Amino acid sequence: MSRSADEKLSGLQKAAVLLISLGPEKSANIFKHLKEEEIEELTLEIANTRSVTPQMKEMVIDEFYEVCLAQQYIAEGGIGYAKELLEKALGADKAMDVIGKLTASLQVKPFEFVRKTDATQLLNFIQDEHPQTIALILSYLAPAQSALIVSALPPDRQADVAKRIAVMDRTSPDVIKEVERVLESKLASLVNQDYTIIGGVDAVVEILNTVDRGTEKHIMETLEIEEPELADEIRKKMFVFEDILLLDDRAIQRVLRDVDNNDLAIALKGANEQVQNAIFNNLSKRLAVMIKEDMEFMGPVRMKDVEEAQQKIVNIIRKLEDSAEIVISRGGGDEIIV
Repeated sequence: MSRSADEKLSGLQKAAVLLISLGPEKSANIFKHLKEEEIEELTLEIANTRSVTPQMKEMVIDEFYEVCLAQQYIAEGGIGYAKELLEKALGADKAMDVIGKLTASLQVKPFEFVRKTDATQLLNFIQDEHPQTIALILSYLAPAQSALIVSALPPDRQADVAKRIAVMDRTSPDVIKEVERVLESKLASLVNQDYTIIGGVDAVVEILNTVDRGTEKHIMETLEIEEPELADEIRKKMFVFEDILLLDDRAIQRVLRDVDNNDLAIALKGANEQVQNAIFNNLSKRLAVMIKEDMEFMGPVRMKDVEEAQQKIVNIIRKLEDSAEIVISRGGGDEIIV
């Protein structure tokens, strides 16, 4: 079918016009980055497009350029920065139209402007807010940024905020809008209206894995008293078996002294080559050969048994860390005395 400039095109049709305009060589390079079903859809659409008017070509290329420009500005300084520059370049209405398309297609998260803010400045801004408000904001930040803020909160608020992040499930867009209005009211209209899944145990685990050991220990001890089941779920996810690569050779050797050989053989059946090498390199040659033979002779092992054996070793690692016999390399300001 032919295309004229006054037609209302779908996103797929615009993509087909753009690829036709770019030519076969550039389009082939773009196809390398697409999924098979996307390539099939675009190829069919291109095949059904018999001609494209110069006006249509110019309109689609201009729109593509504007979207690319907006993406670049968002990456450089967030939505607020992009909106300001686009308003100067395209005018207010056009800028809002372009950013509106991006918030839907790129799923730009709320609090984009907050992620560009220095953690210390943000702490001064939110530390007196309600713990639920703090938890909501931290759920949208990078773990490292959230970790700095959690570490700096008063001890009596740390566990409360961590607990609220862990049990957070879905947050109404109206609530997000209200919190954003307090932080940056002029950007509230850019929030995606879909309910957003945030927080949860994985979010708090990422934060706790980044804070210093003292802050983590205080939060976990408080949660073990107030929410024992939640604390157990968090602890299971905080250090997985593959994280044994975070230990130095001396620490691995100390851990292996307390590990049952049969548990070790089963655990290694489900481990990647890098983890296996780290273990075998810290065993005597005789014991390494014996463990490898055990792994070979035991044949297939149920994944449940592998996970149980790995968890036993993880529990030993955490116990040795608690007694300061080993040190796990982690962020957040741990001091290692040598």
